[in-house]
This record gives sequence, structure tokens and C-alpha cells, in this order.
Amino acid sequence: MTNETITEQNERPRAGQAELAERIALALPQDGALEPQPGVHFYRNSVPGQRVHAVCEPAFCVMAQGSKVIMLGEESFRYDPARYLISTIELPLIGEIVDASRERPYLGFRMTLDPSIVTSVMVESGFVNPRGDGSEKALDVSTLDAELLDAILRLVRLTDKPNEYRVLGPLVIREIVYRLLTGAQGERMRHLATFGGHSHRMVRAVDVIRQNFDKPLKIEDIAKNLAMSASGFHAHFKAVTAMSPLQFQKQLRLQEARRLMLNESLDAAQAGYRVGYEDASHFNRDYKRHFGEPPMRDLERLREVTEAVVTT
Repeated sequence: MTNETITEQNERPRAGQAELAERIALALPQDGALEPQPGVHFYRNSVPGQRVHAVCEPAFCVMAQGSKVIMLGEESFRYDPARYLISTIELPLIGEIVDASRERPYLGFRMTLDPSIVTSVMVESGFVNPRGDGSEKALDVSTLDAELLDAILRLVRLTDKPNEYRVLGPLVIREIVYRLLTGAQGERMRHLATFGGHSHRMVRAVDVIRQNFDKPLKIEDIAKNLAMSASGFHAHFKAVTAMSPLQFQKQLRLQEARRLMLNESLDAAQAGYRVGYEDASHFNRDYKRHFGEPPMRDLERLREVTEAVVTT
């Protein structure tokens, strides 16, 4: 391999990342979020250090500029333009931008992962039989290669061309899914497929807990419905989500309580009771432990941040 070839291979990803950053920056001249086509999202933020708590749908994420840390349970994952992130189950996550400024804002791309498309691509490609036991964690980062970056760029270029996107967009999305399935996170992508195995059981378990997060958690009943032992269910759930079922439920409860207080003006006692807490002091302790401040102080800070963004 000649020096010219090596140089060309090194320059290609850098040029692609620069173009991706430029296109997102042009689409979003100010901090915020944009969904130029269904399931395709752009993000821009100039202020590092703010923690965002959210339950995130299955998605494929790429950083065009800056860097970010995602926390799942007690584990953290850092990604930047050299790495991509995949989340394959709806999980309560904490995200923090660690590298951003007004001169070089954080610029991000996210594509929703549709289980029906993943299943279809798996079947067409002959990837039906899983190689692992389905216990891969539902979130991780991997190195972004040139072919995957090229497919992302082609999708982004289409977002402001509705007629072309309607025809070519779905084809590029299927290519991206195919490259993810054949890449380092192929086993993780199988969480999204509608086949049997432990990974599919954990998807069902997450869905049950999410729909009933305000009710007492009955591990034995969930395990029985999944045809698993209680201990086996607990172990596989934690392997996939990095949390025990109880920790998972608690994070869902606290995030929903925060939303209720912020958007529906409930006080702490009302919000805690709405999400399943019977004791207000217990709710306040859990809330402070998770968000770092008592409910009312946390809400005051959030409102100040929101007002500052609106007036900027």
C-alpha cells in the first residue's frame, strides 16, 4: 500500500465528518433540535456540562462535532466523531455534553431504529440465527468506519430533498441497518428483531415495566410470563440494561415525576404519589440521590436554564 493510498484513506473520514458537521450546523444555526425527516434528528448545543435525563427510544447516534457521555445505570459511555453509539431498548439514560463551545458547538445526528426494518434486513441477509445468548448490553459505542459514515452522509444530503428522500431515503436507512448488523454491534442489534431468545424476552420485560412503572414490581410474575426463573430473569435483565428491574423502575418513576412537576405544576408529594411512591420522604430521598438536588430546588434550576435558553 502506497503512502498516497494511506493518506487518501485517512483524509476520507475527516472530510466526511467535516461535511456532516457543516450540514447539521447549516440546518440548525442556533442551539436546539430538528427532525428534518421522520426518525432523523439533528442536535446542536454550545453549552457543556448540562445533564439531561430521558427515556430514549432505540437509536443509532453519531457525533459530528464535540463529545458526549451517556450514563446507563452505574456505567458510562463516551463517544465523539470517531465512534458511534447504539441503544436498542427504551432505557432511562443520562446524557452530558462534555466538549462544546459557541465557536465549536456539539453537533449530533440520531436515527431511530425501527424493529420492523431491522427484522426485515436480518431475514433478507440471512442473519436470523443469533450467534450469542442475547445478553449483550442494550447500549454501547464502537468505532465509526468510512463505509458507515458515507451512508450517513448520503442520508443527511437527502433530508432537504423531499422527493428524492421519499424514494432513496428508505434504501439508505436499510443500508445503514445492514452495516450495523454486520459490524461490531451486530449482536446488540438483534435485540430489535422479533425472534425468540433471551434478548427478545428482555425487550418484553422492559415494555411491561414501562407500562406499569407506577405499580408494585412483581419479579416472579414477570419471570413466569417470560418462562424464566426469577433469578435467571434478574441476571439477564441486568446484563442487558445494566440495572436491576427495581433500579430500572425507580429511574422511570423519578423521570416521570420530574416531568409532572415541570409540565403539569404538581408538587413533590403529588408527583411522587402519581408515580407510585406512598411515602413523600422516601420519594424526596430517591429524587435527590438521582438528580443531585431536592425536587423544588431542581425544578427552580431547570426553569432558570429554560428561561436562559429562550432569552438567548
